[in-house]
Amino acid sequence: MSSQIVTTSLTMTSREIAELTGKEHFNVMRDIRTMLAELKEDALKFEAIYLDAINRPQTEYRLDRELTETLLTGYSAVLRRKVIARWQELEAKQAAPVIPNTLAQALRLAADQADQIERQHALLAITAPKAAFVDQYVDATGLKGFREVAKLLQVKENQFRKFLADRKIMYRLGGEWTPCAPHLDAGRFKVKAGASLTSGHAFNAAKFTPKGIEWVAGLMASERVSSALKELEK
Repeated sequence: MSSQIVTTSLTMTSREIAELTGKEHFNVMRDIRTMLAELKEDALKFEAIYLDAINRPQTEYRLDRELTETLLTGYSAVLRRKVIARWQELEAKQAAPVIPNTLAQALRLAADQADQIERQHALLAITAPKAAFVDQYVDATGLKGFREVAKLLQVKENQFRKFLADRKIMYRLGGEWTPCAPHLDAGRFKVKAGASLTSGHAFNAAKFTPKGIEWVAGLMASERVSSALKELEK
């Protein structure tokens, strides 16, 4: 029977970089965004979602070794050494094969691999609609309103509003749904000023950018994945 070893690309998260360097995570995130902008890289490609201590979805970045070391050029030699030492540990763990010494260890390894395959299949099934949506939308241009995005994501408007409010993505201000500043700064929204043709009343309309739609689709998919994993663990 032939065996196959599947390896994945090593990455380091912005949270781990923050922990190793003693920096605040939001400062590391800012440094990464600045670096990616200078390199003309789309920061969205490196974004990932994790659950914090109270199970709220939060954003982090995942960098390969080259980008991690590029980021560290602006840090002190002491901090660079800590992070590079951690990279060496990760690479050593990936390179070292797991060889069971007993029948019990072999059975445990087989069970772990089966669990991992089952989880991967579940993740693929859940994220497939999101991937199809992104493929369909990614080449589109222009802005979309709240109702249009809800339809694209196939979610009820009231549920979508609650989702955005609970995660501090948008909030109601003077009867208008307004993006929270970090998401506006990240280019996920554009706010357009207008006026009513009948009353002349001025208003601001928040619109999702293509980047914002792809991001919120990924966020919703990641939460479905998290819920599915919890069900699998029961």
